[in-house]
Amino acid sequence: MRFTTLRSVVVPVAAVVLASAVAAGCSTPSTEEETAVAVTSSALTARRPDIPEKAFTLFESGQVRPLALAADGRYLYAANTPDGRLEIFRVLGGNLELVASVPVGLEPVAIAERGAGEVWVVNHLSDSVSVVDVSWPERAHVRRTLLVGDEPRDILFAGPHGGRAFITTAHRGQNTGRDPQLTTPGMGRADVWVFDADDLGDSLGGSPLAVITLFADTPRALAASADGRTVYAAAFQSGNRTTVLGERIITPNGGVPPPHTNAQGVPQPPTGLIVKLRVDPTDGQPHWLDNVGRRWDSHVRLSLPDKDVFAIDAMSNPPAARPSGVFAAVGTVLFNMAVNPQSGKVYVSNLDARNDVRFEGHNAFGPTQGAPAGSVRGHMAENRITVIDPAAASVSARHLNKHIDFSQEGTPQEAAKSLAFPTEMVVTPDGRTLYVAALGSSKIGVFSTRELERDTFVPSLANQIPVTGGGPTGLALDARRGLLYALTRFDNSISIIDVRLGREIGHVAMFNPEPRSVVKGRRFLYDAAFTSGHGDSACATCHIFGDFDSLAWDLGDPDDIATPIPGPFTFDLTLLGPPIGTSTPIHHPLKGPMTTQSLRGMANHGPMHWRGDRTGGTDATRLVVLPSAQPDTGTFDEQAAFKKFNVAFGGLLARANPLADDEMQAFTDFILQVTYPPNPIRNLDDSLTPDQQAGRDFYFSHLPDGRELPSDTFHNCNGCHVLDPQGNAQFGVAKPGFFGSDGRYSFEAETQFVKVPHLRNMYQKVGMFGMDNTFNPSDTSGLGTLLPEPYNSSAPTGDQVRGFGFLHDGSVDTVFRFHSGTVFAQRQSNPGGIVVAGPTDDPATAQQKVLANIKLRRQIEAFMLAFDSNLAPIVGQQATLDEAAGADTTARLDLLEARAAAGECDLVAHGLFHGEPTGFLFDPATNAFLPDRSHRDPVADAHLRTLAGAGRATLTFTAVPPGSGRRAGIDRDLDGNLDGDRDERDRSRGGGHRDDSLARE
Repeated sequence: MRFTTLRSVVVPVAAVVLASAVAAGCSTPSTEEETAVAVTSSALTARRPDIPEKAFTLFESGQVRPLALAADGRYLYAANTPDGRLEIFRVLGGNLELVASVPVGLEPVAIAERGAGEVWVVNHLSDSVSVVDVSWPERAHVRRTLLVGDEPRDILFAGPHGGRAFITTAHRGQNTGRDPQLTTPGMGRADVWVFDADDLGDSLGGSPLAVITLFADTPRALAASADGRTVYAAAFQSGNRTTVLGERIITPNGGVPPPHTNAQGVPQPPTGLIVKLRVDPTDGQPHWLDNVGRRWDSHVRLSLPDKDVFAIDAMSNPPAARPSGVFAAVGTVLFNMAVNPQSGKVYVSNLDARNDVRFEGHNAFGPTQGAPAGSVRGHMAENRITVIDPAAASVSARHLNKHIDFSQEGTPQEAAKSLAFPTEMVVTPDGRTLYVAALGSSKIGVFSTRELERDTFVPSLANQIPVTGGGPTGLALDARRGLLYALTRFDNSISIIDVRLGREIGHVAMFNPEPRSVVKGRRFLYDAAFTSGHGDSACATCHIFGDFDSLAWDLGDPDDIATPIPGPFTFDLTLLGPPIGTSTPIHHPLKGPMTTQSLRGMANHGPMHWRGDRTGGTDATRLVVLPSAQPDTGTFDEQAAFKKFNVAFGGLLARANPLADDEMQAFTDFILQVTYPPNPIRNLDDSLTPDQQAGRDFYFSHLPDGRELPSDTFHNCNGCHVLDPQGNAQFGVAKPGFFGSDGRYSFEAETQFVKVPHLRNMYQKVGMFGMDNTFNPSDTSGLGTLLPEPYNSSAPTGDQVRGFGFLHDGSVDTVFRFHSGTVFAQRQSNPGGIVVAGPTDDPATAQQKVLANIKLRRQIEAFMLAFDSNLAPIVGQQATLDEAAGADTTARLDLLEARAAAGECDLVAHGLFHGEPTGFLFDPATNAFLPDRSHRDPVADAHLRTLAGAGRATLTFTAVPPGSGRRAGIDRDLDGNLDGDRDERDRSRGGGHRDDSLARE
């Protein structure tokens, strides 16, 4: 493992501070502030490396607890998320000195110190926890790797003597060794893994004391009571008791509320409708109501208890959730938590979404047709801190931006007071003050806990501290020195804040391997101060950390125009006959509910939005269709498509003007690099289970002569949802591959044309079970419906964790039910479809066909949930090899090397080798590891394992994305000088010494 021992260089740079503050959308510092702030960096970070995009994969993982201050205040630990390292700084008064940079796993997002000499790091993409020995900081190294569930996010220590580690993960992942229960209704999808830190077990990934499953979707934050007896765990995207009813339910039961045309008078296509469980003022009882107050109770077949925060008994054996310790309706997206050490109250930073409100834009036309006035423009969600009092079992939300007048256009003065995306919080030891990092405001909010709890605080610039660099996500408080450290995500640095002066006094840059285009463009995703009229919202309000919010929104615009769909389509539309096949298909501005789509993986997948209405296939007016051709002309031009989103800054975020061309270009260059993680359901060797393989075989159904066998009259699954990992590779595109879509449009017996969507994130949408019947044998519309009993059940399903599922509007609860669509049913015109019982079948034959239908749909579902992604499943996976390693570690290493040889990953290793920190890159051609020192020979695989078995090496192996191995393994900045050569030069100049006071007994 490579480390850095360079002495830090402190340089007052008022001009740099000023430029950074302006770039981050902060208020300009005063002259006094300029001279007070210094930028600190090591020689390695002082110059910005220009890393090529092909050597870096952008995941945009959300940091949770990226900073930790040692208990004695002597060291600050920081998660260098893009570089996959734990940075260790020595605290020198108001300055930080970089001591070591320890490779851990991919995308570290949370850190916790476990007593002197040991730090645990949560690796979000590696599904692992690195146990780092820091007793000799300059030679810090990973001594153990724990393997946990998918996408771990947070960690803390609590329980007896603080000796239990609690880690949040999704209820899935290859390292769990158990069924993820993706098809089981009524299951919690949030896990908390608990380890005894003093007895991790002898197996490869460690043996947890317990894995506690909570009734929520994927979890995120943890917090602990001051005595360590109670741990609180929070859902991440917990919902808000909204769900959607599909068009086949809404249309026969009264249809959508007005308006029924846009301002041009073009009739709206029938759509679904979002409903919310809220109190009906007519009877004072909760009902499922739409935006005009109509009840839909009889059509909602599931319950949404909206359980958000859970109390866990950290002292019990094994640790377990307290049945009475559940707190609901805390928020829609929960970022983080903190516990007041004096009162025991829990503070939860969150967003509360207003997705039950229809429309974007000004909605001038809607009220003229009887629609309610208003829209979500400028008021999509509220940034809050919710106060939970466990003793009183109370939940009290506090809107942080109550100064905003949402009925008016925003002003700079109003926006300057706003706090957007409250992430990590810390409370002073006396319990009187709470600090909150505002990611979207590039500020630290300062609150009196008394005023916060009583909701008597007044938003004010006097209680906000701007930070250089922008985008604070993590905080660490040094109460003794009166210092607060904030990790700034926009520039991958650490701000040092004097809380007594209420200002930043230093800014420390960490090494950043991100391409310049990433750093330049990231702010436009989050920067609410710059991109919104009220300073409280940004694209990340819905696209949380570049992904989605697990909600649907009806963002139609009654004032907008209908526009032509440019195509190309997956088949000849004239085959459909009139009226569809003889008219020009259009995108209507009243589009109905659509689930938030991820911003991940948009490169090489054509137009954007469910309907593909953000497209390069039309000109700037959106009325003139342009020629299209792969890989990047017209409809297939992702750059042009994304730039069409510029109107959203005014129409949704209420910004006075769109972004300038160079700003939108920077945003585009950044966002098209964000990549999907590997699929956590698929086997690590990329093989398929028998059911998944059977589903894949149907997906690619073909005749004996190789021609495709259609399963929806026109195509097999792959005919529309193209799966080709090499798609457009022949053109040299940056991110080749089609993963369910090649960017074309299609018609699947719905009321609107849609772009064929990709299929890489189906597993993320599991959790909505329960849907009303849509089948109507007397329906003559020709639109598709879903088969009734016995193929599907429409019975009430009870409590579920999600209100939105699949299809463009999220109205179909499961992939299994989706494939019961009549469009897929086997018939004379669709011989390759899924078999169904016919009216002339005898009972025995009918039963056999029903069972065959159900079996095949389960197999298709299994494949879809394990669908291919840009990266192979092995990417991110780890193993630590030392003298105690057993056969399971050897087998794991064999797997990592085999997948590297197959080209699915690069394999790197870091750790102690003959007592020295060393990095390696695996060369499959020679079955040897290339060291990070130019004067050393490659080490044969067998010899490396022998040395580890003899106690002469402790190495952690990590599968990294293809093309990034050299950077991640042996040449961090790709300057041609190997990391180990630089380290030896640094040590010869006197860097580093052992700190014996940190040695563990």
